[in-house]
Amino acid sequence: MDELRTTPAAEEYAHISVKPLAGAVGAEIGGVDLRDLEDSAFDEIYAAWLRHHVVVLHEQHITPEQQLDFARRFGDIHHHPYMKGLDAHPEIFEILKEPGDEYTIGSAWHTDQMFSPQPAKATLLLAKETPNAGGDTLFANMHLAYDTLSDAMKDTLSGVKVFCASDHFKRTGGNSASRQDRLKGNKEMAAKMQSTDKPQTRTAHPLVRTHPETGRKSLYLGAHVQTLDRFTQAEAAPLIKFLDTHSTRPEFICRVSWRPGTLVIWDNRSLQHYAIPDHNQRRRMHRITIGGDTPY
Repeated sequence: MDELRTTPAAEEYAHISVKPLAGAVGAEIGGVDLRDLEDSAFDEIYAAWLRHHVVVLHEQHITPEQQLDFARRFGDIHHHPYMKGLDAHPEIFEILKEPGDEYTIGSAWHTDQMFSPQPAKATLLLAKETPNAGGDTLFANMHLAYDTLSDAMKDTLSGVKVFCASDHFKRTGGNSASRQDRLKGNKEMAAKMQSTDKPQTRTAHPLVRTHPETGRKSLYLGAHVQTLDRFTQAEAAPLIKFLDTHSTRPEFICRVSWRPGTLVIWDNRSLQHYAIPDHNQRRRMHRITIGGDTPY
């Protein structure tokens, strides 16, 4: 399993503590109060985030203003093209699931805003209300997914682009379902959708992308992917199916559990994530996304 190690065994930080969540990806960060965060402590959080790709900070009972102030240290806020933010804080949109809602937002392996020409760099999700049990999120390391492919497969994928579309967010059994259809059982979230007269957001990105800060290669795929650019659907479908299965192998994954005050920050350039739809209790989260650059 040595090839699955992404970091040295030991990490030393002056201002924070870092505890890996799994062998492949993820870490919990301690010793941090985001209401009073020095630049040196933020620099260490950022370094740990780049190293582990997703970091978890518990007991962060912060206001929307404080969440926004912290988020802006990662970059410019990205406004979702189809979701309406909070009235008082349009940069934040609330992910709410009530008892009886049939659909859980994010319950398909994906990376945020992949349909945009410049997809989100980071996502910061803060738990406000959580179920007594369930509602965890899985994260899969796409660097390891790429690294563990054969050289022949890497050669095959070189230069290939994935065609992504926002109006077909979830692929199920090779088919697509519109986001509005899937939101029918979630009235609160459906009400937050902005008008549907906006143009569809579609784009093509490299299937193998390079992280702009670390230089590492990763697979870049998820539920926004509809096909491979310039491939026939018959050619693309089995390859996408293989990569979907390969990239979410258990040894590439960590699992994050939430409680009120848990803030999770993940790198959309390195990961896919999946919200587990295993609860029927109220779950309320505040999400901010950070703008990214054009994948290459």
